[in-house]
Amino acid sequence: MALGKYSLCALLMLVASGGVDAAPARSIALHGKPLYADDFKAFAYTNPSAPKAGKLTLGVLGSYENVNPLIVGGTPASGIREFVVEALMARSLDEPFTLYGLLAETIDVADDRKSVTFALNPAARFSDGTPVTAEDVITSFELLKAKGRPNHRTYFAKVTKAEKVGDRSVRFSFEDATDRELPLILGLMPVFAAHATTAEKFASASMTPLLGSGPYTVDKIDAGRSIIYRRDPNYWGKDLPVNRGRFNFDEIRFDYYRDASSMFEAFKAGNIDLRLEEDPGRWATGYNIPSVRDGRIIKAEFDIGLPAGMTALVFNTRRSVFADPLVRRALIMLFDFEWCNRTLYNGLYSRTESYFERSYLASTGHPADAYERKLLEPFPGAVRPEILEGTYRFPQSDGSGQDRPNQKKAFALLKEAGMVLKSGRMVNGKTGEPLAFEILANSNAQEALLLSYARSLAPLGIQARVRVVDSAQYQARLIDYDYDMIQNTWQSSLSPGNEQLFRWSAKTADAKGSFNYAGVKNPAADAMIGAMLAAESEQDFVSSVRALDRVLLSGDYVVPLFYTPRQWVPYWARLKHPEKTPLFGYAVDTWWTEPR
Repeated sequence: MALGKYSLCALLMLVASGGVDAAPARSIALHGKPLYADDFKAFAYTNPSAPKAGKLTLGVLGSYENVNPLIVGGTPASGIREFVVEALMARSLDEPFTLYGLLAETIDVADDRKSVTFALNPAARFSDGTPVTAEDVITSFELLKAKGRPNHRTYFAKVTKAEKVGDRSVRFSFEDATDRELPLILGLMPVFAAHATTAEKFASASMTPLLGSGPYTVDKIDAGRSIIYRRDPNYWGKDLPVNRGRFNFDEIRFDYYRDASSMFEAFKAGNIDLRLEEDPGRWATGYNIPSVRDGRIIKAEFDIGLPAGMTALVFNTRRSVFADPLVRRALIMLFDFEWCNRTLYNGLYSRTESYFERSYLASTGHPADAYERKLLEPFPGAVRPEILEGTYRFPQSDGSGQDRPNQKKAFALLKEAGMVLKSGRMVNGKTGEPLAFEILANSNAQEALLLSYARSLAPLGIQARVRVVDSAQYQARLIDYDYDMIQNTWQSSLSPGNEQLFRWSAKTADAKGSFNYAGVKNPAADAMIGAMLAAESEQDFVSSVRALDRVLLSGDYVVPLFYTPRQWVPYWARLKHPEKTPLFGYAVDTWWTEPR
């Protein structure tokens, strides 16, 4: 029996060869299937009945000089990306990496994985009431690719063509079909109104916000001091399943503070409603105040299912002082976690042992499987044997602050690197250059840790000085990699992907504004990221991530610090939150306040 133009056999062969695309879908998961069906009403971690009322005030450390967070240049204001500028699709916070329709009603990944097509929701509107069009999407893409932050430039460089398809669809094409994350990355692309900007305006730091389609608009800007967002009563997407129970405050305000102490005092006085506490000492003793004892302030601890990521002191390997990995390994040996944790942090931290700490993606404690060894085989020496076997642990001390065995091991490494102790100073045996460097910081709260680390280096004649600068200068120096060492946190998820290029790829090591703060140029790291992006099964994906973890650990690029097992969130009791906490931890856009 004939089937139109094709016989059944021919049609099956065409599908098998990738000649027929799968049907457009309302959601997409990187691995496996989406958790929510097409007819879901709201995310399980929201309260769809939450009232729309009141205001939320949050505190931010530092200042800002720019309200466009999508470009390099000037410290950006908080909240623009979260509340004003939307993406094509919305990410579920209860799944490793799954997207659901937002500006785009559907997503259609070609069977050959060389293109992805997004069909826009016909109801989508910018805050000025104009429709969101395919032209807006393409313009946003082109500006981000040419003038955006290095992460967008890196991701979007893989796209060979962006074109309008029909009345309201956009197709992105690419030559490399192995990057399985790229269609989802494009789904998270921020979209702004083409008619309200130009290439010149977009690329310049300014106090004129982008025109977005999000649930809030910028209401008031007090440059560098505060920014206020007003909920848009005509927000086009308020009834979408991905938005029900979210964006409940009429007003969201960010106030900026010069130092952590004044920001904490503002919270205690009721001028800030909620904060994420990251200081164990303050969490342990700083909240012994009347408003906590009588219940006006609630000290909450939220579970979080994400990896803790890597918080570390970062070596700028572009600098000659850190060019030798043996020197870096010696400096790692001299960090006394046990003393710092007990003395500075009330023993509340755990030691970071992996770039994907606190998750099954961490290589620590796991010998490399056959697939990892196959991936690493072309790069002999890229992973140290003890790290390959999963038996390596970072040095432990006696907690005295002057652990002699670790000092001896560090001295042996420095000697192997050609360093000598001369007149009480550690110097390069050939050049006479002293082993001395500066640790750049942007907060006085960092000083206790950094000074304690500097003191632990002094017995071996290593000179480390701590310099605290304001947030604007700090940001400018980060962009230009103008530092010896910094403290940084690379957050992680259960679906690491293209952002790893932005952190560890050789291509980003010298690109201004990347997060490759260590200056990593390692072919093995690039290859492991490529394998991770191409992984088709979840097991191959996990193995690829662990292989990357082993390469980075073996490179001695950072002094790993510590992490908190849960999220510490004190807040004023007038605020309410859903009963369920998502995998990503507490989400303030799901909170609300009862009307007075």
